[in-house]
Amino acid sequence: MNLNQVTVPSQGLPKAISFYRTLGLTLIVEALPDYARFQCADGNATFSLHLVEQLPVGDGVHIYFECEDLDAYVDELINKGIEFEELPSDKSWLWREARLKDPDGNQLILYYAGDNRLNPPWRLKE
Repeated sequence: MNLNQVTVPSQGLPKAISFYRTLGLTLIVEALPDYARFQCADGNATFSLHLVEQLPVGDGVHIYFECEDLDAYVDELINKGIEFEELPSDKSWLWREARLKDPDGNQLILYYAGDNRLNPPWRLKE
């Protein structure tokens, strides 16, 4: 099994589409006003938005996008007007992360983990 797509709720697809295009995702389906799908720059995963009347309440979903050169990518996005809640920092779980929210308040984490993504020192043995 392979993860193909993640879909998040949106109350304003045109604004969200613009935001995710600025992040570098490629718009491949635009079925306004209800749906949009993007292809990630690396790999074959897709990411989509669907129109909802009400956004979820509470902590919600956290979406992680891995970036090879995280610091340079965050700087590039800041220069394009993207605002971050947390700039890149090293975490105790051996990932480097930056945090931001999309126009609908969905939590995004841009990160780089290298080999620690799948093989952290505490990985379970087979």
